[in-house]
Amino acid sequence: MTGMAQPASPLSVGSLAQLTLSLIAIVALILAISWALKRLKLAGPRGSGEMAVIDEMSLGPRERIVLVRVGDSQVLVGVGPSGVTPLTPLAAPIVLKGAAQAPAFAERLRDMIKRPGGSA
Repeated sequence: MTGMAQPASPLSVGSLAQLTLSLIAIVALILAISWALKRLKLAGPRGSGEMAVIDEMSLGPRERIVLVRVGDSQVLVGVGPSGVTPLTPLAAPIVLKGAAQAPAFAERLRDMIKRPGGSA
């Protein structure tokens, strides 16, 4: 029985170190993606129904002005480290130029999906 080699343990120091580094890399990747989505404001829709954030403008590292739609009216609010401050309700609603492009893209996407060669 001296000629038989013992099998390597699956819980060796090298495999545990590799597993730990892989998990750290995955968590770091998730955090980096979430930071990038938040920074680029690609995190998805920010409102539906009667209230929605229409647009926002950064004024500094922690301050911004936000245009909020509430029902049929729009309200301009300031957001900063001290909280949310109502600035003014707008008499006439603002129509954003980028808002008119969204339905055109949605229609084109629907047309592409409905085509016989389209996916989904």
